[in-house]
Amino acid sequence: MLAVTMGDGNGVGPEIALNAFKKGELNTESYALVGDYSVLEHCNNLLNLNVPLHKMSSLDDEEQRALNIYDLGLLKSEDLTPGQIEKKVAAASREYVAEASRMALDNKFSALVTLPVNKEAIRLTDPNFTGHTELIADICGQTNYTMMLASEKLTVTHVSTHVSMQQSIENVKKDRIYNVIKLTYDAISRFKDQPKIAVAGLNAHAGEGGAFGRQEIEEINPAVEQANSDGMSTFGAIPPDTVFLRAYKGEFDAVVCMYHDQGHIPMKLLDFEGGVNVTLGLKVVRTSVDHGTAYDIAYKGIASTGSLAAAFEYGRKIQNR
Repeated sequence: MLAVTMGDGNGVGPEIALNAFKKGELNTESYALVGDYSVLEHCNNLLNLNVPLHKMSSLDDEEQRALNIYDLGLLKSEDLTPGQIEKKVAAASREYVAEASRMALDNKFSALVTLPVNKEAIRLTDPNFTGHTELIADICGQTNYTMMLASEKLTVTHVSTHVSMQQSIENVKKDRIYNVIKLTYDAISRFKDQPKIAVAGLNAHAGEGGAFGRQEIEEINPAVEQANSDGMSTFGAIPPDTVFLRAYKGEFDAVVCMYHDQGHIPMKLLDFEGGVNVTLGLKVVRTSVDHGTAYDIAYKGIASTGSLAAAFEYGRKIQNR
């Protein structure tokens, strides 16, 4: 059974889940929506979606023609302030992810698909919160993981994500880069024999022989050489201003990026709605939509379901590997 976490109740998560079910984008594979029944019922009624809802008494209690909800009972409809930051609602969105992760570790779920939370709102009650990925990794007790954004147009992974730019530069170290290359190679190998992995440089023109920085010479290139010596087809360091176009044209199967925006910007430009966020290296299989809570359009019924449909399909595919 897959778990789909509801996301922030003041954002677009509830309506996306409801509309995706209504459009048939959540297939008949066994799954449960982990969240609050009262929130989904309120959104369903407010938008006149007429989606059949079923509050599960246990994970064995499924109805084939209804949206099955594993209700945590954390919120009531009167707790909602759609489109606004609210710490009680945000804390509940964190708990959906935490509980689903714990259940997955107990083999009650085979994969997680997460709808968006608001980091700023969650930090009102959890000041150390940085994102889904880090929360799930902490619950799993793991430190060697990475974020992958995947679509038919481009796939990228990251040496660092939710840290300052200064910290991301400090994180450009050979061992970490090698680990991300291997996680990327192993993930792509599930679907393609001997994938080609590109590694982006950190500096302009990949340092241009040390003229603009020495990270490529001292950290990135040695990691690439080690990966190749271990049998992985790896190329780099490649200048960041050309590597994504080359990957988009099919020369590479994935690009290892040195920091968050280096990978996110080209992905969101090329395939904002079709991108899937995948966490690699954890005991729990997790995919996610590649967008935020979109408070500005919440509860208007216009949020796209495309990213959830893609994340659900990717999670279903990975869980069976």
